Amino acid sequence: MAARALWKGAISFGLVYIPVEMYTAVQEHDLDLTMLDKRDFSPIGYKRYNKSSGKEVSWDHIVKGYEYEDDEYVVLSDEDLKRANVEATQTIDIMAFVDAADVPLTYYETPYYLAPSRGGGKVYALLRETLRKAGKLGIATVVMRTKQHLCALVCVEDKIVLNTLRYATEIRSAEELKLPPATLKAAGISDKELKMALSLVEGMSAEWKPEQYHDTYKEDVLALVKKKIKAGQTKTITAPEKEAAAPKASNVVDLVALLQDSLGKRGKPRRAAAEDEEEEAPPKKRSTKSTTTRRTSSTSKTAAHTAARRTKSATTRAKAA
Repeated sequence: MAARALWKGAISFGLVYIPVEMYTAVQEHDLDLTMLDKRDFSPIGYKRYNKSSGKEVSWDHIVKGYEYEDDEYVVLSDEDLKRANVEATQTIDIMAFVDAADVPLTYYETPYYLAPSRGGGKVYALLRETLRKAGKLGIATVVMRTKQHLCALVCVEDKIVLNTLRYATEIRSAEELKLPPATLKAAGISDKELKMALSLVEGMSAEWKPEQYHDTYKEDVLALVKKKIKAGQTKTITAPEKEAAAPKASNVVDLVALLQDSLGKRGKPRRAAAEDEEEEAPPKKRSTKSTTTRRTSSTSKTAAHTAARRTKSATTRAKAA
């Protein structure tokens, strides 16, 4: 956790007031790439400059302003922004408690840790355990860096996490997307395909261990950097390769075969797969050749029996004469 709080204030709901401090909950590990001029590989710099004089301006001389008319500004200091609404800038105001499952993932933005300030430990713990037992989120508003955020207060282990949320107007409509039908039948998904997909998910299920996942792409890029240094190619610009032709799109996909291959790679016993196939297999048809042979054999036996009776009858009449 960072040693310095980003924000200090209080959580407020009803008549309850919880003094808290806010700390960043995430840290970036992006590749630190510098912009270079490819003619001499010198770093590219960016300057803050006065658009009227063209001269560079230091941070000490920079203030914020709101343009109310073309090229006319109202200067707003940090103190002005605070005085506009003192309560909003110092309070996480909970407006409602909602079921956690009711807030879609598309609304979540950035997480922050909330820790109790001096004297706020007991009531902080009370809110945390209430959220845990109720299975609810606290939907609130908070002002940070001159912007009011919608946010959710979530119980995560022994912490209350404030996760900023996007407003509904910031979520784009999905109506124009061409999505498969909502039902299995309309989407053309068979019971067998669903059953095999569920088996694959079950076979790949594991406990959530975030420490085992890491940025393999960044590692590969850094390995490439070392390789280029070792080969003395630090100033070599690699030309793009010719792109391979994209495979032709097709709506005909043998999902069963793909799922069977996936299950096989995941170590599902072949016997179980064979049993699945037997359940779906239609009853075997009798062989036409075998049936014909049995009929021919039966007919031949009947004819021989009839001939024997006729011969015996003729012999008896001859003796009587």
